[in-house]
Amino acid sequence: MMLKTLLAALFLMNFSGSSTFNTLQPIPEPAPKTVINTANGKAKIQVVLLLDTSNSMDGLIDQAKAQLWKMVNKLAGAKKDNMDVELEIALFEYGNQGLSGTTGFIRRVQTLGTDLDGLSEKLFELKTNGGDEYCGWVIQTALDSIQWATDQNHLQVVIIAGNEPFDQGPVNFRQSCEHAAQKGILINTIHCGDQATGISTFWKEGADIGKGKFLTIDTGQKVIQISTPYDEKIIKLNERLNKTYFGYGRKGDEMKIRQSTQDKNAASYGTANVAQRAAAKSKSSYKNADWDIVDAAENDKKFVENVKKEDLPKELQDKSKEELSKEIDRLKTEREAIRAELSALEKQMQAYITEEMKKQASTQTLDNALIQTVADQAKMKGFIFID
Repeated sequence: MMLKTLLAALFLMNFSGSSTFNTLQPIPEPAPKTVINTANGKAKIQVVLLLDTSNSMDGLIDQAKAQLWKMVNKLAGAKKDNMDVELEIALFEYGNQGLSGTTGFIRRVQTLGTDLDGLSEKLFELKTNGGDEYCGWVIQTALDSIQWATDQNHLQVVIIAGNEPFDQGPVNFRQSCEHAAQKGILINTIHCGDQATGISTFWKEGADIGKGKFLTIDTGQKVIQISTPYDEKIIKLNERLNKTYFGYGRKGDEMKIRQSTQDKNAASYGTANVAQRAAAKSKSSYKNADWDIVDAAENDKKFVENVKKEDLPKELQDKSKEELSKEIDRLKTEREAIRAELSALEKQMQAYITEEMKKQASTQTLDNALIQTVADQAKMKGFIFID
């Protein structure tokens, strides 16, 4: 209680006289890296996840790890105006005592972008630790420190999950949620507990003000992973797909290893989860132009001309520019063929899962609560999902 009183006093000293909270100090950006324009006029789905990582939230983090690729796979499959979407996801943790109290026990884990392997890596690194959960503060921090798209045709969603009262901390959650609504950003709240408690502790009110949806989940439930007859074929195709990726630059080898590591992280939740990740990797939202030569060449038509020999993988350093271009074209053709096979198998896999789910009692887990909600909100914006 003394810590909360002190934080409230410090906040009022620093921000008194301001009618909004736009003066909150944003979390510093990571070290600058090459900015790659990948949108190409595509509509965006921007999702910012705010996860409570206090001691009681191990089940929430476990469900997030188990269902990340199922969520990515669903949202990345959307289309708008007959074009694939640009899926961008950011991740914040809050309520962790290992973080600084002066910034509200909040940390931006992954900035908004298309680095899905990086998101998976950071998610699997999360550890829980008791602390104070300031929902209004973390929402406002996300609003202020994220580079949101300005076009209202994009879907922009904040998803906040936790179990403590929504009104804790020195930042008024009502003002944060109203600020989001004014910017066209939906606030979906997920209370990790029963519905009555979620309502009485203001989680529903936060969603109502933020024009989003109030959901509840049971973090004690294990996520149901449904294996299908197609998983083995999909996993073998994933292995072939990985062989079409060649790293370049200072971190090329490291990022290639990271890709394989995230396959293994997905496998820790079973073969069905690996199949979901592989299906997600078959979509256009899975791109790695900052380290893979094929994606880089597609993004930058002068890549072959400008790339330095020493930045290429060793097996390609002796090739001429013409030979390198032909090799990249070959890899691209092979990748597209594998992705086409994956796409066909995914349709069969998802149809099988749909039928199996009808036979099982639904559970209040993160995927059931979240994925359909965001998909429905995307449809309201004109996005189409082809199942």
